[in-house]
Amino acid sequence: MAHYTIHPVVMGTKVFDKSMMTYQYGQGEQYTIPIYTWVVKGGDKHILVDTGEMSPIQSKDREDAIGGKIYTFEQGLGKHGLTPSDIDIVIHTHLHMDHCENDYKCGNAIFYIHEKELESIHDPHPLDYRYLEDYIDDIEENGQIEIIREDCEILDGIRVKHTPVHTKGGLTVYIETKKGIAAITGFCVIDENFNPPPEIKGMEMDVIPPGTHVDVYRAYDIMNQVQKEADILIPLHEPRFASIESIG
Repeated sequence: MAHYTIHPVVMGTKVFDKSMMTYQYGQGEQYTIPIYTWVVKGGDKHILVDTGEMSPIQSKDREDAIGGKIYTFEQGLGKHGLTPSDIDIVIHTHLHMDHCENDYKCGNAIFYIHEKELESIHDPHPLDYRYLEDYIDDIEENGQIEIIREDCEILDGIRVKHTPVHTKGGLTVYIETKKGIAAITGFCVIDENFNPPPEIKGMEMDVIPPGTHVDVYRAYDIMNQVQKEADILIPLHEPRFASIESIG
């Protein structure tokens, strides 16, 4: 079994009401989330999970809020000795725009995307304004997309599981590391979603679903299952990873 390391690179931020992350909790609290590209090292392929924002705001205020540096796509890859044309594989957790804005730059990559995400980006519900098909036009026209229809192994030690928590086609990425199975969640959450404060646990809730979700009851159950399956849990927008160089 191959073993990998995961390297978080911040390629954007958002500032909004915390309840966008934590359903029915944290209303009125301003919160800054990092938007990551995850560089996966360990095999003979250059692998990313998501590609982040095209033009991130790089400011001291935003970096102070997340506790780490914000990079452009080229800067972030350059930190790992890579350029966009070096990327062989991109696995998408989902296709909200902040997760795929740099796709067009990766002209040599194969993109693994769940079929439900492709349906959503081409025909989004009015409530889901975060989809913009312009960001995947190039890779679609170039035949770079590998459509995921069921849970599967991408490479030895890397597999994906359909987790429709935040979007209909969310994919959680399970990666074998020397320290166990790491799971990059296919849905937009932070540590607190999996480790609720006492007042939430006192309501007999084990997890907090994300503020944006497909089915809040199903989201709760899927999150519980993902937490049980992972030795290393990586919530997709957790700020503490902004200051961490390597996971696993």
